[in-house]
Amino acid sequence: MSLGKYWAMDETEKIVKRKLSDDVIPRIFNMIETGAYAPGDPLPSERELMSRFGVGRPAIREALQYLQNVGLILVSHGQRPTVRRPTASGVISQIDLAAKHLLASSPDSLEQLKDARLFFETGMVRKAAEMADSESIRQLREALDFQRQQLNNGPAEFVSADMAFHTAIAATTRNPIFEATSQAMLGWLEKFHLKSLHWQGNEHITLEDHEQILRLIEAKAPDEAAKAMADHLNRARSAYRVEKRDDG
Repeated sequence: MSLGKYWAMDETEKIVKRKLSDDVIPRIFNMIETGAYAPGDPLPSERELMSRFGVGRPAIREALQYLQNVGLILVSHGQRPTVRRPTASGVISQIDLAAKHLLASSPDSLEQLKDARLFFETGMVRKAAEMADSESIRQLREALDFQRQQLNNGPAEFVSADMAFHTAIAATTRNPIFEATSQAMLGWLEKFHLKSLHWQGNEHITLEDHEQILRLIEAKAPDEAAKAMADHLNRARSAYRVEKRDDG
């Protein structure tokens, strides 16, 4: 067999050597995924894992560190690693730093996230209006009252309370993935929210919008609540664009 075609390959095409931990990670993950080790259970010791997979301590420690970073296990000094119970917020938070870096470095990504938030929040408030009960309405009212109290405490406090109101709407759906996604999106947008509030009267308009949204949730009017939410987010987006143009 001729080897000419292999010799003709680009010599700059390097073979990447895999780390041993790359092979250990899916094996430990499989132990967890199949239920061999349930949440709260300790995993085998480092020495046992070394013997089981035929690798050294560095490969085991790198694999365990990775699995802890993605929220699957908890590693404590002097103790065996413990399997964690996964949560929606824990899973979504794993991309937090990468998402913030993407937004900071790509203006297009920021606009795309705002589009995604508009799509997400209008659907979320529709679900909240369908599912709201007296307790969730009370919690929404408390969140809105708290936001109103932050009017004279500076933009950072007001924005934080704004985010809490939107997260309370997500909690009304009783879907933890909605709630975690809402918290994540708002966290990624937080510093941009501060900019959008630096124009006179916008805080009061935000409160009026929130009051209207709350009334429609309480009235169990999902279509109207979705429209009010869309109007609210689009108004805030327009205000931010106007201010950017004025400042520039």
